[in-house]
Amino acid sequence: MSVFDIIIKNGKIITANGLFDGDLAIDSGVIACLGKSIENRADKIIDVKGKLVLPGLVDPHVHMDFEISGMANRDDFKSGSIAAAFSGITTIIDFAIQEKDRSALEAIKKRRKTADKKVVIDYSLHSCLTDGSERTLDEIKTIVNYGVPSFKLFMVYKKEGVMIDDGVLYTILEKVKSCGGLVGVHAENVAIIDYLTEKYVKEGKTNAEYHAKSRPNISEEEAIRRAVLLAKSLGASLYIFHMSTKEGLMAVKEARDNGADILAETCPHYLTLSDEMYLRPDGNNWIMSPPLRKKEDIEALWNGIIQRYVKVIGSDHSAWDSIQKSEDSFHKVMNGVGSIETSLPLMFSEGVSNGRISINTLIKVMSENAAKIFGLYPQKGTLMVGSDADIVIVDPTQERTLSCDDLHMNLDYSIYEGIKVKGFPVMTISRGNIIVENGHFQGKPGEGRFIPRKIMRKEISTNGS
Repeated sequence: MSVFDIIIKNGKIITANGLFDGDLAIDSGVIACLGKSIENRADKIIDVKGKLVLPGLVDPHVHMDFEISGMANRDDFKSGSIAAAFSGITTIIDFAIQEKDRSALEAIKKRRKTADKKVVIDYSLHSCLTDGSERTLDEIKTIVNYGVPSFKLFMVYKKEGVMIDDGVLYTILEKVKSCGGLVGVHAENVAIIDYLTEKYVKEGKTNAEYHAKSRPNISEEEAIRRAVLLAKSLGASLYIFHMSTKEGLMAVKEARDNGADILAETCPHYLTLSDEMYLRPDGNNWIMSPPLRKKEDIEALWNGIIQRYVKVIGSDHSAWDSIQKSEDSFHKVMNGVGSIETSLPLMFSEGVSNGRISINTLIKVMSENAAKIFGLYPQKGTLMVGSDADIVIVDPTQERTLSCDDLHMNLDYSIYEGIKVKGFPVMTISRGNIIVENGHFQGKPGEGRFIPRKIMRKEISTNGS
């Protein structure tokens, strides 16, 4: 008579704090047992000798089914979550952007109607607030109680109508703190960017390299320092989305060293690619905001991970195909890159296989820290008895060359085309269900669930992580 649904045998079990050779048992969608040698009494036995058993990854920064100016990006919640599953990602957090003069809570409910029937892995949402009206402020407590305790504010995109000013940022930081939530920001200085963009366009300097030049490092550093100053004055926690510069990192380091709870995220493209990509004939395909930076910024961010100032790696996945990217000026190009499916192979290869970071550090920045910061832990982000059986099996010896032809993102190119990686996910399990195995998808749209979250103050601060 079987005792468990699945037993994973002979793996190297990895947690954020350690590893051991042994087995892991799954029953009713949760981790039921961890041990050196679990008795073979299960409906399915999976022998993973020579492979690593990791907690499913948590990607807190994705954009699926996203529309702007009447154009939709290429990955919806179905194709995007399938691509995530192939990278060992078992939980994503997307965004619900408040429409002008409309309810932020209704934006969340609208996004759920879109996502619930499509997702193949579990998901949640951040609330993007675009105004500081009394109605919006009054909704914040309700939104937190609904299970969406994290908020994103744009310090840019004034012309697009989503930017908030410093007064609104201050007010929302104060209100969200009082409600037990967390504010995150897209930190860039809009005045610098708009000035330089207009200057370069007027001068006829419109190719992709001027995208990066119109958003210099100072534009990020200044905005991060300004947001940090406001958060510190209120004693509020602050999350920095997609940090890309050495100067931004220094601002975060100084704030954290002085006791402020500033939590920084970066992305795989800022850890692997430089602004040299913009010199290519197809340079538009690498346009995202913030832009790719210099090699010294890449090294600084890796050091930030090692020194524990960069807490999270999120993909910032927003897939626009080459036709959608084919504008005649950098300022017209859709911002965003398809990167979710390559996250784990790239970070394992560049980080662990190349000896930059330990496998335990990788688990922290790609799973555990995000789960703790955003109120998913210990349901997600760890291999612990009682946690959801979200698991990724990695073959650390498998070598692959990344190619659009082999990926599942709904794109006609890859920004990592031709890059060789060592270490590759070979199985993904979501709540006890095998959804990817040896390159084959076995899940179903709608099997993913919306996960309500509650942020615990003691989990937000990850100074020791």
